[in-house]
Amino acid sequence: MAISKDYYEVLGVSRHASTEEIKKAFRRLAFECHPDRNRQEGSAEKFKEVNEAYQVLSDAEKRARYDQRDHLGYGRGFEGFDEFVTGMGDIFEAFFAGTTTASARARVPQQGADLSYKTTISFEQAAFGCEKGIEVVRAENCSLCYGVGAEPGSQPIGCPNCNGVGEVRRVQQTFFGRFVNRVVCERCHGEGTIIDQPCSQCRGIGRERKHCRLTVKIPAGVEDGSQIRLKGEGEAGMWGGPPGDLYLTVSAKQHEIFERDGNNVLYELPVNFAQAALGDEIDVPTLDGTVTLKISPGTQTGEVFRLKRRGIPYLHRQGRGDQLVKVRVVTPERLNQEQRRIFLALSASLSKAKASEQGGRGFFGRIRKGSHEG
Repeated sequence: MAISKDYYEVLGVSRHASTEEIKKAFRRLAFECHPDRNRQEGSAEKFKEVNEAYQVLSDAEKRARYDQRDHLGYGRGFEGFDEFVTGMGDIFEAFFAGTTTASARARVPQQGADLSYKTTISFEQAAFGCEKGIEVVRAENCSLCYGVGAEPGSQPIGCPNCNGVGEVRRVQQTFFGRFVNRVVCERCHGEGTIIDQPCSQCRGIGRERKHCRLTVKIPAGVEDGSQIRLKGEGEAGMWGGPPGDLYLTVSAKQHEIFERDGNNVLYELPVNFAQAALGDEIDVPTLDGTVTLKISPGTQTGEVFRLKRRGIPYLHRQGRGDQLVKVRVVTPERLNQEQRRIFLALSASLSKAKASEQGGRGFFGRIRKGSHEG
């Protein structure tokens, strides 16, 4: 293994520093960058580097071999530190023994997991709201031990390993200080108690999975893809924690004749030539039932009529949208003899009326009129 670090620079001492000066520099730097004291990123690597430098420079033989680099050219590397690298694992473990486990935490109350569920409703149910029954599978507190985990008639006992505290203290004496680490008890996993007689129904877990039937109130005006939060209807919490929530996603079916546009309802009304030309009163379906719509004479395809407050109720305020009725004039595909005779007569009549309205003032007629007036 090639070593290219300048250990003197790492410790901040000169190449002629005494053993005592090296030791003092090491103590100061070790306390400054020890991960238990310094939470900044890179402190662990710096601490390891300081230890590495001290292990070499505090040993007379290793220091002498290290200084031989000057004769070979500084920075080209130096072989022969295999035994040092192996030993570094031991000292580094001595400093960090318990540090990794110290980051663990005793079991504290935890909120249960959230659940998601999807339900489908009709177009009308989305418009006016409804009550929907759903069935979910979730973890609940055991019905036999009520979440304790112990067989009924027995109780959890205090952990003899940590005396019910949930953690144990480990004291380490190093050559540059005394360190105390607190780690989670391995026997009770931080709970402070152990179950001597586990519940026969949940096997000491304290929870069991159940099929639950819930009734959900869907508000009027809900849109397709909306999400409803049911607080506390998720899975049971751990170690006394509150339950999670249930998020219900609503899928609304499409309607056979209506289309939704925000809070408005769109409807296409087919009419025949006579109704469009003469006008008519036509029964139109709405979400509230049938209403009568008056079509004006001369109505064209694409014309829109508005039925006030016949649309979707607003979700967060009073009132409703409108129903927009778009007219589509339908051309008959087949005619019987009588209908054909009537249409031919109507066509001839319309042609004469058009000619009469123009009064002979077509393009050439206007030229002749302009010439005469001139």
